[in-house]
Formats: sequence, structure tokens, C-alpha cells
Amino acid sequence: MDTEEKELDVSVPSREAPEATRVDSRTSTGMTRRDLIKAAAVSGVGVLAAPAVLRAAETAAGGAAPIKFGLLEDRSGNFAIFGANKWHGTQLAIKEINDGMTLDGGVQGPGGKGVHAKVAPKPPTVNIKAEVDAGGAPAKDDVVWSEQAEYLVKSGDQGVLGRKIELLAPDPQSDNTQFQTLARRLILDDKVDVIMAGFASAEREAIRPIMDQNKMLYFYNNQYEGGVADKNTFCTGAVPEQQIVPVMQYMIKNFGPKIYTLAADYNFGQLSAAWTRAMAPLLGGQVIGEEFIPLSVSQFSSSIAKIQESKPNWLMMYITGQNHSNFYPQANAAGLKYPMGSSINIAQGYEHRRFAPPALNRFHVTASYMEEIPTPRNKLFVKRWRAMFADEPYLAMEGHSAYVATHLYAKAVRLAGTTEKATVIKALESGIGVEAPAGWVVMDPATHHLSQYIRLARCDEKHNITFMTEWPSIEPWWTRRLGVNLVRNAEFKQYIPDEDPFFKMFAKKT
Repeated sequence: MDTEEKELDVSVPSREAPEATRVDSRTSTGMTRRDLIKAAAVSGVGVLAAPAVLRAAETAAGGAAPIKFGLLEDRSGNFAIFGANKWHGTQLAIKEINDGMTLDGGVQGPGGKGVHAKVAPKPPTVNIKAEVDAGGAPAKDDVVWSEQAEYLVKSGDQGVLGRKIELLAPDPQSDNTQFQTLARRLILDDKVDVIMAGFASAEREAIRPIMDQNKMLYFYNNQYEGGVADKNTFCTGAVPEQQIVPVMQYMIKNFGPKIYTLAADYNFGQLSAAWTRAMAPLLGGQVIGEEFIPLSVSQFSSSIAKIQESKPNWLMMYITGQNHSNFYPQANAAGLKYPMGSSINIAQGYEHRRFAPPALNRFHVTASYMEEIPTPRNKLFVKRWRAMFADEPYLAMEGHSAYVATHLYAKAVRLAGTTEKATVIKALESGIGVEAPAGWVVMDPATHHLSQYIRLARCDEKHNITFMTEWPSIEPWWTRRLGVNLVRNAEFKQYIPDEDPFFKMFAKKT
């Protein structure tokens, strides 16, 4: 690459970032972060135990230079409506970090309030020996300890370790080849400290080998089909045990056992459908029909006819992208009235806002975030987001994941006392968690996935959202059951449901 190309590569992303994310680079004294880590090891000082020592050493080594943050999210092409939201979530988080703010959290678990109980009309009275009066008969169900509304607190640090974060964010245009080209550019030319990238699982798998080859710290901030076990990769979106299992259980219980699956024809749709087939026998369900739809398809008359002929109790929806979203108005026009369940639609692509009612009537989704969450903390988050992006059509699940991941990375760097990637990985494996807008989340050290606060939402005939039930913390348990422990054993693969002997065992009984 010649000099002119290098200058273009750096300047274009810089213009796309908000003012708060840009700082001038300064010359390093020549001491590398790896040298600092080795020096700490020789001196007998633990890296995570002595962040102040490393912080002082990094400052002496030119630590005022910006932390280079690589972002590859689609802002054009088939996945643009998802990627733009993630781009904005990242920008908001970087602005907050550079302004000296951080998400409350640590390794201690969720704090604050959130207990519902039967309350008595007056306080109990006690003497020195015993409780004399319990306060009367329990009267009503009330909140006795409510969730902390404000979770964004001062970090005491403008940026991280005295360094501002600089965002480099070229547009990969929903193209896997562009993802690979730009990933190499960010790593080899721009020498970024971290990369967050990808909406589709195919995009993730196109660049994950590049990340591993270069030992690049990589965040995948997306709901997906699960199974990635990679020492360099951290996944902050929800996985099947947090979404597919709960929504299937709810739909089978409320609408019946017969399931028809529509899925996008690539690894996300195929593996999510495999999860549905695997879990159906355990939950008392049966998959009676299954279709895999290419991403280029936007006409669904044949699929609608097959569904009507099969007569399922409900539909499991794993279609995605702008083309696939045309299914909903077409199904409504054809008179298709079946309830639908999903791990993606509405929460990701805000179809309930994009299409006229009642196209999404009877739709149910399990989500780690939706704009409609009625808690005080989420209302503050929405207010802050729209102050920066007033024209945002919807605050979606993946934008929330990108926002949380960016804050989580900053918190891990601060804990590590360095941006050296292997050391930041250790900090991320410490049991670190944060108070997110949706609720408490924590990074599972063994799997590199987040425990999630999950809510099941229903869309009615007027496209109003009602939250039917919620799970304050669902752990990413599946790959742990398969023996994954990335703290002890580095792996670089993706597991699939067909490799799980438990699923095979139960499937044989049907």
C-alpha cells in the first residue's frame, strides 16, 4: 500500500467519528507495552494486581497517544439498518468514556434495588427479646427495593489511563470480502488495540481467522446462534440458551407443540434451526416444517402457501435483513394469522415500527434489549442516545450490545492498567460485569459470553409492545456443558448443536 492510500485509510474513518472520539497522536518513547508486561513479570508484580504501576509506566512510554479502536459495522448494504445502530451505540459509549464517565460495575455482581414483596401497613416493632408486632397483616404487593436509575458514573479519568479513544470505522458495506480487507488494514496498517465487528455470523466467521492469526482482541456484539469458543473473541449478544429456549418454552405452552421454522440460509439461520430441532423434544414440541431462505429473496408467496398447508400451531422466525422483512406485510395480506416467535425480529430490525399494523400481530421475541423497556434507567439511556442521534429510528438490541461492549472494554483496560491485548483478555476473564441500560450483565470467564437480562416481549395488533415475562440473569451455559473453559484451555472453534450428545440422546426418543 502506498503513502497516499495509507493517509486515506486513516483520515476517512476519523471524519466519520464524533469530535469527542478524536485526539492528536503523540510520539512514543519506544518502550512497548509487551516490554512493560515483561518488566512487571520480572519484578514479581502481578499485572492485574498492580494497574497503577503499569499505568505510570505506560504514561512514561508515551501513554498520551490515543487508544485506537477499530469498528467494522455495516452502514450500507443488506444489513445497514442493523450496523448503523451499532455504530451509533459505539460512538455514544466512546463519547461518554472520553468525557470521563463509566458504567457502574465490577466483579461483585449486581447491586441496587429490585425486590417485590407483600408489605405491611406499618413498620414492625421489636423489643430486646423478640419481634412484638410484624406491622399488621400483609396488605399489598409493592416495591420495597427499587432498581438504581442512574448507572453512568464518573470514572475519574478522561478517556482510559489518561488516553482518549480514537474511533476508526470504515464501512464494510455488508460484504464479507470487504470485512476481510478492512480487518487486515485495521490490524496491520492502523495497528488498532481492539476490533469490534460484524452483524451476520457469516461476517464474523469471515474475519475471525484473521483475528486469531494476529492475536487481535475481538468483540462480536450481536445476538447469534452460539457455540463460538475462541480465546481472542468476546461475544456480548444473546445466545440460544438465553433466547431460543425461553421463547420456545413459552410458545409451546401457550400455543401448542407444532412448529414451522423459517430461517435465513446461512450459518445463523441453519444453526438456530438446529437448536430448534434439538430443543423441541425436551420442551414437548415438534418441528413439522422447515425452510431456509436465501438472503436475496424478498417474495414469500410459496413459503406462505407451504405454511398454510402444514397448519402449524406457530412459526419460529429466523429470517433477517432488509429483503426478508418483506415477509411480514406479505403474510398479513395473505391472511396468515399464526403466532410467531423469534430471537431476532422486532428487537433487531424494529419491524413493528417499519410496517403498518397488524403485520406483526401475535409476534413474540426474547430480547436482551428493546427501546420500550419501561425502567427509569432505560429511559435515561434513551434520552442520552437521542440527544446525540435525534433521528435514530429505533434503539435496537445490537446497538445496546455495542454500547455495553465498548464500556466493558474500557473498564477492562482500566483494570489491566494497559492496552496490551493478552492482559486485557485476562481482565475480561476476571468476572467483570457492568450495570447496563437493560440490567446487570457479567462476562463469563470460561465461555467469553455475557450473562444476560432477558425479556420476552409481545407485539399486539396495534404494534404496541408488552413485556410478558423476564429473566434477570441467564448464563451462557451450553458450551460450558461441552467442556469449554477458555481460561484453562485456549480454543479457536465454533461448536454446533449436532455435536452435543445430550441433544442427540433426547432426539432419539421422539
